[in-house]
Amino acid sequence: MSHRTRLNNDKNTHRVLTWSGLMLAAALAGCGKGAEQGGGMPGMFGGPAAVSALTMEATSVPLVLEYPAQVAGSREVEVRARVSGILLKRNYVEGERVKAGQTLFTLDDAGYAAALDRAAADLAAAEARLTQASREAVRLKPLFNADGAVSQKEYDDAVSNQSILAADVMAAKARLKQARLDMERTRVEAPIAGIAGRAMPSEGTLITGPEVLLTRVTQLDPVHLIFGIPDNDRLTLRQAVETGHVTWPGRGRFKVSVLFADGSESPKQGVVDFTDVRVNPETGTSEARAELANPNGVLQTGQFVRVRLSGAVRKAVFTVPQRALQEGPQGKFVYIINAENKAEIRPVQVGEWNGKDWVITGGLKNGDQVIVDGTIKLGPGAPVQIGGAQPPGAAPTGPAVAAPPQEGSAKEPTDASQQAQPQSESAAPGAGDSGQKR
Repeated sequence: MSHRTRLNNDKNTHRVLTWSGLMLAAALAGCGKGAEQGGGMPGMFGGPAAVSALTMEATSVPLVLEYPAQVAGSREVEVRARVSGILLKRNYVEGERVKAGQTLFTLDDAGYAAALDRAAADLAAAEARLTQASREAVRLKPLFNADGAVSQKEYDDAVSNQSILAADVMAAKARLKQARLDMERTRVEAPIAGIAGRAMPSEGTLITGPEVLLTRVTQLDPVHLIFGIPDNDRLTLRQAVETGHVTWPGRGRFKVSVLFADGSESPKQGVVDFTDVRVNPETGTSEARAELANPNGVLQTGQFVRVRLSGAVRKAVFTVPQRALQEGPQGKFVYIINAENKAEIRPVQVGEWNGKDWVITGGLKNGDQVIVDGTIKLGPGAPVQIGGAQPPGAAPTGPAVAAPPQEGSAKEPTDASQQAQPQSESAAPGAGDSGQKR
């Protein structure tokens, strides 16, 4: 590369750097001027920031509460034998549906069959003795009344013996009934219809009466949903009801829908049928229960779900999109447009979700313009404009700057001194070379 070429490249580089410095100075001057005029973070080139806003209007919205819950059977019964004996057979399929009165287990009944026969024999003997005593009393009665052939004592003894034997017959009947019950109880039946659980003892086990749990039967249609209402929620809602900001459903019977772990919702709806007045000191919640139809057995005992309570209504509240709500050191807030068309922070009290919006229970009033889009470039006091702040292609507000020369342009400065200088510089090396040659 010749010395002339290097000098031309150096001059072009110097021009580009000079142009970059002018552009940077102009941009900084424009930003400083816009900041002084706007009083906050300005829009691009110092103009108002483009935002979109919603005008607030108080309305009534459904109040929806959501809590974690656990599924329980509407009836869950422990199956136990009422008599002792060896377990001979399990008569059901574990985990399958059983009917009320269906035999689930069979115990050895040989001893109970013998006791039943003995009780029947005792009853027969007692009835025979009563029959004999009755005939004796009937025979002595005319003899006692007629001529005194039988003493008073003999007649009274006969009548008393008849009464005693009649009582013996009643006792024998009771023993026979008990023996028959014991015999029947060797067949352990399902007390309710439902799903039978796993059998605890196996065949051949000695069952010592009610102390041994055989299995459980759970009724899953309908099911119960057990959940806790936090004490803070309970107090807040009670105050809202007393002040008229919230209305309860009739008799406090909230409608209940179920949300599964995958986010899907059960097609069936239930109702809240019980709310405890006590607060659990360990969890700080009041227990509540809902009943829900479960014909297909989708809900299982012990399953964790979420319940959504509906039926109450919030009055005179506002709703804003999620993107409009901000979080700061002092809590949640929104940006509103004030009378000077500047962004202003407004702290708000937030309720629950309503669809895709937040429910605002305090901090806003009718007519407020809440900024929903464009908040990322805002600060307190920043000028704003709804819609586009500057049309495309508009001239920037900073100082005008000449366009930079195109790199590699054939046009050079016309200053004669600048033209002559390169020539003298280029001639000098040639003279030096010729002098060295001579």
